[in-house]
Amino acid sequence: MAHRLTPQWVLLAYLLSVMAITFIHSPSLLGVLLVAALLGSGRRAWVLLRKTLTSVVAFNLSLSLGYSAVSFWQGNFHVNYLLLVNTRVLLLVFLGFWLIRSIDLLAALRNFPLLRLIATLSISQIKTFERIIGDFQLAFESRNLMPPRRLDKTRHAVSQTDTLLDKTLASANQAALAMRSRGAFDD
Repeated sequence: MAHRLTPQWVLLAYLLSVMAITFIHSPSLLGVLLVAALLGSGRRAWVLLRKTLTSVVAFNLSLSLGYSAVSFWQGNFHVNYLLLVNTRVLLLVFLGFWLIRSIDLLAALRNFPLLRLIATLSISQIKTFERIIGDFQLAFESRNLMPPRRLDKTRHAVSQTDTLLDKTLASANQAALAMRSRGAFDD
């Protein structure tokens, strides 16, 4: 009979692997670890990889372009550094998505009440934002019988961003008050 790891052990293994990955400075070794993680994740590998790539493309692209511009200007461009940073970010985000898909985070944090409270608040915020984004998308589609123009899409994105920022500020205030009432900020 195969022994399954408890959520606590999986979370501990994840945290230790994140710390270990930050000490690895070889892009090729990080690439090998990424391939090993892809193989280890089984059938979900391509779904997780697609999710990872769509999540980090803007960050990695802006970081890479910024680094390239400054380092070319200063005359010390190193392609290995660029590979190192991009591969490390891909591996860490992939492992994060794999962790979330593999375990129940709240079960893994059951021995840490404050962390469990923070995770519960975070998950509720994520679900709220998913619902708001879905509602905005449905409303936008229902109001546009023909393909929307670029200006319409831009206005929709600005309106959605404004609503999400307002909701974020209101929710952060409520979360801080809830945590204070439970003793999280006692001095």
